[in-house]
Amino acid sequence: MAQVTLKGNPVPLEGSIPKPGDKAPDFKVAKQDLSDITLKDLAGKVKILVAVPSLDTPVCAIETKKFNEKVAKENGITTLIISGDLPFAMKRFCTTEGINSDNLITGSQFKDFSFSKNYGTHISSGPLAGLSARAVFVVDKDDVVRYTELVPEIGSEPNYDTVLAEAKKLV
Repeated sequence: MAQVTLKGNPVPLEGSIPKPGDKAPDFKVAKQDLSDITLKDLAGKVKILVAVPSLDTPVCAIETKKFNEKVAKENGITTLIISGDLPFAMKRFCTTEGINSDNLITGSQFKDFSFSKNYGTHISSGPLAGLSARAVFVVDKDDVVRYTELVPEIGSEPNYDTVLAEAKKLV
């Protein structure tokens, strides 16, 4: 079981983080239109799976906008932002921020925690219990994890350049 911090305070996580070379675990999240999307729905694509607590926080908003800017220009890479927000809030966020890239999808865990539990990012207790820690997974076309980054401090951003470089290697 991994652990991260929030403002220096320990935050326990449930589950195990997949390692490079592991088969990516399946999951189910709800898209903005309330339809479900799973890992199987993204088969044959290079995927950047981005776990964030909530798009209503400044760091998550910045992270989503940066991934949109960086990946929108790339062919063959799909980014899925996964948070605890309701699909309606995710849609409002994307509309307000001008995010409508075919390469970036938002997915909500509001009814199914399989992503955060299967990927070891599920916050198990404390004020953020039920949300996901901040993490990024790059998954190849065959659904094998090729890169993982569990951000040690929830209030910090991931290494965008490394994530994008790892994804570009797989296209």
